[in-house]
Amino acid sequence: MEEKKSYERYHRQMILKGFGEAGQQKLAGAKVLVIGAGGLGCPALLYLAAAGVGVLGVMDDDVVALHNLHRQPVYQMEDIGKPKAQRVTVFLQQLNPDILVIPYTERLTSAIALEIINGFDIIIDGTDNFSSRYLINDACVLLNKPLVSGAVSQYEGQLSIFNAPRKGEEAVNYRDLFPEPPAAGEVLSCAEAGVLGVLPGIIGTMQAAETIKLIAGIGQPLVNRLYIFNALNNQGYEMIIQKRKGSGSLIPSSAETFRQTDYEWLCDHGANPFDISVERFDECLKSGKARVIDVREYGEEPAAPEFDHEHIPLSQLRTNFKMNGADMVLFFCQSGIRSTQAARWMTDTYGNGKMVYSLQGGILNYKKQHE
Repeated sequence: MEEKKSYERYHRQMILKGFGEAGQQKLAGAKVLVIGAGGLGCPALLYLAAAGVGVLGVMDDDVVALHNLHRQPVYQMEDIGKPKAQRVTVFLQQLNPDILVIPYTERLTSAIALEIINGFDIIIDGTDNFSSRYLINDACVLLNKPLVSGAVSQYEGQLSIFNAPRKGEEAVNYRDLFPEPPAAGEVLSCAEAGVLGVLPGIIGTMQAAETIKLIAGIGQPLVNRLYIFNALNNQGYEMIIQKRKGSGSLIPSSAETFRQTDYEWLCDHGANPFDISVERFDECLKSGKARVIDVREYGEEPAAPEFDHEHIPLSQLRTNFKMNGADMVLFFCQSGIRSTQAARWMTDTYGNGKMVYSLQGGILNYKKQHE
């Protein structure tokens, strides 16, 4: 009887050419984690649950608010003030009792991300902030997990699949598209810029479709591709994403380094107390009192023969760094992200006894200013 009900529930997709019973069994055996139960996550979860994905994880530390309802219609007025992850879990289990839905009501942080993400086959990023996107991407790279990424703003949405193999191509990740977070205020959030309510539904449903294609092995998933959709004119276009030289060095080199990375702090460019301009950097060099450390990985280009410096990669800083009598420490890297992290680590570890700086814009900016 149960088998007959299952066949009837999924009959319309099981009769699809190229999908069949084998495709349905693959869905039943899959585990998908959706991070963010908002505008993108809700439609993705809804259709994955309806399609029969065996295990769905839903992670969100937020509660339902009135302003959510125009683009997150799985929630009702009586859900306002209640945890999103719990409410959407109840909804999905009622929709399809044959699957398992696991709610996570805590905030995703680098301290717990690897352990949670490792329990799933495919990750869907439905978050709305850069710190979460970079955290999720880096975790997926470290764990070799496919990542179905979506984003929306105003009238435009985008969709891509990262960290997944494609015949004849090297897998790319989010940092190959956007190596570093934008400066504070450079990109407006949905809360600031607004979003057309149906747009997250469109992109979130497409995330579900791409996930099903990955699981069932059908069609041409958007691996190493970026699809951009404009809701005002219904036009969409696709771009090829290529591996960016040096992007891998921006990702923590180990699980331990990842767990110690504060992504929220790194993405807050608006209040970086360690930034030092190229001009000020040169002044410190001339003083002869500065200890200069390159925290890039070995072999990264361009080299920096313009000034004397040590080389301690960020991944080895915690074990290889030794204090000395220098009055100040100047860290630099490719573009300023890793050197900022190094400066913060040193200050947190050793206190404020020394002047600690990060070269703003990194060695790339330094060379540009000295052309």
